[in-house]
Amino acid sequence: MGEQYNRNTGRSQDIRPILEGWPYRPNEISVRKIVGFDGREKIQLRVDLGLLQMETSGRPDGEKPHGFPSLLHFHKNRLEEYQRRSATDVGFLLTPEECEALRDEALLFYQRYLSLFVLQDYKAVERDTARNLEVADLCRQYASEIADRLALEQYKPYIIMMNRRAAALRLLQQGRPGKALEAIDEGIKLISEFFEQYNHAEASEESREIAILRALRRDITEKLPTRKLENLQQQLLEAVQNERYEEAANLRDQINKIIDRRQRQKSENPQ
Repeated sequence: MGEQYNRNTGRSQDIRPILEGWPYRPNEISVRKIVGFDGREKIQLRVDLGLLQMETSGRPDGEKPHGFPSLLHFHKNRLEEYQRRSATDVGFLLTPEECEALRDEALLFYQRYLSLFVLQDYKAVERDTARNLEVADLCRQYASEIADRLALEQYKPYIIMMNRRAAALRLLQQGRPGKALEAIDEGIKLISEFFEQYNHAEASEESREIAILRALRRDITEKLPTRKLENLQQQLLEAVQNERYEEAANLRDQINKIIDRRQRQKSENPQ
């Protein structure tokens, strides 16, 4: 059979040239942004047998189930209508089929937020992880079957970790390390509370997710003095250039204190 062409565009449907120019690497997430034929930005994720293309917002596959941006939106709207009619949410249930569809949709968002994390679009990672946490909570509260209530709970520590990790990295990009540390601490607290909720408080000490957040916290904390010193040195330069000598003297004192503290730490903890 000859090469297949799209009858509407006259273009070949074979994606082999794209794949040959973008080799698959098994041990890494290969992802990029491109501009689609509609002029909008798309995300492409290279997989072993081809590639996945996703929208940057809304459902990753661009679908609008039942006319809503996502199944989550659809079922939240159903819940709101039920509550308006009944003045309660008692009796509102999600069937096993509806829960399965919600989990399938959550997987699409999972693939996208991993790609967005690699692309360092941390705000969008926060958006998609927060959305998947909503799905887990909706199923836990309203699924008609116990198995469906618990199916997504096991992933919550990971989703929380990714959400707070992305928030911390976004805040670092904005030059707000103190707020980044707060985001990390909140994540550790939320994951610990999750384990306590299921009477597994001891799991916090073995949690890989908490370990990742703590490692990021250490990394930020270790770099804080360097960043502060660089900021003070820049302020000192500006103060001298503008002949603000009293301010310059105060800045020199702060700089010398940081340098002295570093030297003491090095002598106390030799490598």
